Parts: sequence; structure tokens; C-alpha cells
Amino acid sequence: MWSKLKVMKDYYEILGIGRNASQEEIKKAYRRLALKWHPDKNKSPEAEKRFKEINEAYQVLSNPEKRRLYDAYGHSAFSGAGPAGASQGRYRQGPFEYVYTTFSGSPFEVDFEGFMDPFEVFESFFGVKSPFGRRSRRDVYSITIDFDEAVKGVDKTIVVQGKQKKIKIPAGVESGQRIRFSDFDVMVQVRPHPYFKRKGQDIFVEKEIDFPTAVLGGVVEVETLDGKIKLKVHSGTKDGSMLRLKGKGVVYPNSRMRGDMYVVFRIKVPDKLSSKAKKLLQELKKELG
Repeated sequence: MWSKLKVMKDYYEILGIGRNASQEEIKKAYRRLALKWHPDKNKSPEAEKRFKEINEAYQVLSNPEKRRLYDAYGHSAFSGAGPAGASQGRYRQGPFEYVYTTFSGSPFEVDFEGFMDPFEVFESFFGVKSPFGRRSRRDVYSITIDFDEAVKGVDKTIVVQGKQKKIKIPAGVESGQRIRFSDFDVMVQVRPHPYFKRKGQDIFVEKEIDFPTAVLGGVVEVETLDGKIKLKVHSGTKDGSMLRLKGKGVVYPNSRMRGDMYVVFRIKVPDKLSSKAKKLLQELKKELG
């Protein structure tokens, strides 16, 4: 049981703007506050914390799609827990716990890859390094790895200050994550997967089913990170319904815990129908109507 509830500050309040603020107003607010609270200028104990909050708020509100999700669902839009208020039903089959979840929108609308380093956001915004005689920072190198390498972990060789060094990328890293080594950092970028979509440690995959299976129910085969499995489709499944496979997502770095996998059912509507099929559908429509 949690002994203390963490309260997330409202991004609009952090920047001191209204919820209808324009992009220009957001930029002006960020410019003023980032300069005021930059830790190289402001020596108060809370400066670094405030600086990070300001940058996090700016990264969300300056992006129209992320802002739209934040306005609709708040911080839960980026927590990996999914939008609040979604309807669910659960059942068990074999070793798996399944949870049906229906969202009002697609889980693939925004590819949110976490927050950038606040000092990098600052430099990108102003186009220069810190004007305050910025603290010396560690060398940062970039590496791009495949989706499967990020999920399972991989050993790589990179060039650091002209020398080759072997590094170990732990399982579970995600795009935009920075890994600290002895005397340098590595920023990881992950190539997208053609089949899986990832949000944090959770995996999403779309599974197409035909109309009869959606109406009558059935069994389908789905690819997971651990191989193919068979899933039961409930009768009356709607387009966009989701099945949750608990613990079938990506492992948390340096942990045995795993996220979840969500199967999003998409109902395939045939382009052409035979006269017999049309007649059967018309009879079904009358029966249901």
C-alpha cells in the first residue's frame, strides 16, 4: 500500500499560462522561466527541480498532439497506464490474465518517447549553450539500436575520444534514454518495429479479425515478444477493443518486472460480397434490428 500519494503539478500552472494559451505564449513563458530558473544562474536549492519541471511542461505543451492528449487525460496520457475512464472487463485463460479495454481513440496516435534532458531542450530553444558559464558536462555519445536489441539488451562497440570501447546496453531501454557509464553517457535511439508499438514498458499490437469472428467469437494467433500464442476472441468484440496480457511487455531495466502487452482488435470489412453473403447480412440486420 502506498504511504504517500504523489501529486503531479499542472503543466499550465508551471508555465503560468491559461489553458487556451497560444504556441507563442507558451514559448514566451518558457523563455522567461527557463532563464530565471537555470541552475547556472539561480543558486537557490529548488532551482534545478523547477528548471526540470519547466522543461517537462514545455515539451508537452509545445507539441500539439501531446498537448491534446494532456488536455484530455492529464499526466496519465504519458504514464503508460492509459487514459483514465476506460471501461474494462477481465477473465483468465490458462496462465494469462486478459483484460478487455475500450478506448475512445487509437493507442497509436502519439509516439511519446519520454522527456529530453532539460539542458538540451534549453540549448535547442536558444540555439546556443548556456549563457551563464554553464557547468562542465559529461561527454554524450549517440547510438541507434534495433527494437529487439532494446528489448533483450545487447553488447556494442562505440568510439569514445578516438578509442573503441565495448558497452553493454541493458534490456528494456527505450528511445531517448541516456545511459551513464564511468566517464561518459550514451544516448540511445531505437529503430521502430514493423509490428510492435511501444509506450514505456508496454507493447501494443494491432490484430485484424474478420467480421464473423468479431460477432461469434473464436481463436486467433498473435505474435508476442516471446513467440506466438493463441488468444480467445469474445463474441461481440468491437473494433478497437483491447486485450491485456499481463507481464508480456518489455522488462524494466535491471529488473525482472515486465510491462504488459495490449492486443488491439481491428475488424476487417470485406471489399466485395457475394449475393449470398449480402442476403445473409441483410437477414442478420433484420434479426438484430
